[in-house]
Amino acid sequence: MELSIIIFLIFLSLFSVNIFTADNEVSIDQAGATANLDIEQMGSGNLIGGATAVSGTMTPLDLDGTTMTLDINQLGNSNIFKGDIYADNYTGFFEFTGDSNTFSMQTDPDNTYGADSSNVNIQVSGGSNVFTYTQATTAQASALDLDWTINGSNNTITSAIDQDLATNYMNIDGSDNTVTFDGDGYQGAYFHLTHTGGSRTINVTQQSTLDNDWLKITSNGSNGTFCINQNDQGTSTSCP
Repeated sequence: MELSIIIFLIFLSLFSVNIFTADNEVSIDQAGATANLDIEQMGSGNLIGGATAVSGTMTPLDLDGTTMTLDINQLGNSNIFKGDIYADNYTGFFEFTGDSNTFSMQTDPDNTYGADSSNVNIQVSGGSNVFTYTQATTAQASALDLDWTINGSNNTITSAIDQDLATNYMNIDGSDNTVTFDGDGYQGAYFHLTHTGGSRTINVTQQSTLDNDWLKITSNGSNGTFCINQNDQGTSTSCP
């Protein structure tokens, strides 16, 4: 069974969608000042994305406004979430349970609103998942609180933050995970990684232009590779 929902809302949106069968598609293209979005999908092979879905692929969902609140839950294997959020004030809670899922998220990728005051919580349980999170594209963005909790093995996490006064917490419990973090900004940011498990690969680049960056890594396990680059001139050689 395949269910496709396309929602176009103007000015104010408040909606909740619950999907309980496999191979469903939720497509969203919304513009307006305020949006509250609550979606739960249970099963395998589900998609949350934009208005164009061809042969099982989907463009990112598009939420455009000043204040956005998202609560996304995908429970199952081989699910996909793709989203572009254009907002100034943004709160997001994402929960993924299962294996081989894909999460790709961009917040204000073209600096439409500035991406100020963002609070994002991402919780992952399962293995062999791929997660990519990009926040803002200019140092004018400020005040981000991003929290990751990841339980499972062989996950790949990529986070790129271009934001002042950003606080990033990442807690990983599992082996053979790969973490790539790239932090840019003007006034500095904080990244705290706690990792339990062996054979990890951790790549961290921090390159604020005016103030200090802070980094704390607590890792328990054997083997593994760490690459850390910090530069207060706004440029840095990335990890190989």
